[in-house]
Amino acid sequence: MLLFPAFLKLASRRCLVVGAGRVAEEKIEGLLRAEAAVSVVAPSATRRICAWARAGEIIWKARTFQSSDLVDIFLIVVATPSPRLHRQVYKQARRRGILCNVVDDPEHCDFYYGATVRRGSLQIAISTGGLSPALAQRLRKQMEQKFGPEYEDWLEEIGAIRKRLLAKPVSPGRRKALLHRLASKTSLDEFRRRRKGK
Repeated sequence: MLLFPAFLKLASRRCLVVGAGRVAEEKIEGLLRAEAAVSVVAPSATRRICAWARAGEIIWKARTFQSSDLVDIFLIVVATPSPRLHRQVYKQARRRGILCNVVDDPEHCDFYYGATVRRGSLQIAISTGGLSPALAQRLRKQMEQKFGPEYEDWLEEIGAIRKRLLAKPVSPGRRKALLHRLASKTSLDEFRRRRKGK
């Protein structure tokens, strides 16, 4: 089955995490980075999850999952040690049309987490469709070497120049050529030289 690659805008969207252990903590961190409105349901939680709840960054309900937790939820991640609970939550999420990911259980997933390289606004996600997470991790490490930390600042510079360029009265053909030159290897090499000279 071919997967549809997409990057979701989760800012202010209500997302639910069932479970509050180490794995759930990692998933919550990613949702917070995407500025989602995160609720967590679990009888107990890691220190970090408790700290997020105390700081008001998430809502933590210290109890077991209930069907009512799914009201107005856009996306759900399930990370518990209970296969029975996984099946139950997934079934209810599907019935309500909520995107669901049950960690390490491909059969109960509407989407998978890719192995991701992040350089500021640049994100490169790698998926093997659940066939080989180990290969996805190896490829991620290769990409991290290829796309160094300078890409974050370079992309910020490109974005600022692009914004100014789009505000000017330039023909579409000329604008396209300038934007492609801006994102070229030559432009990156020049940026690296300027950075090195600072």
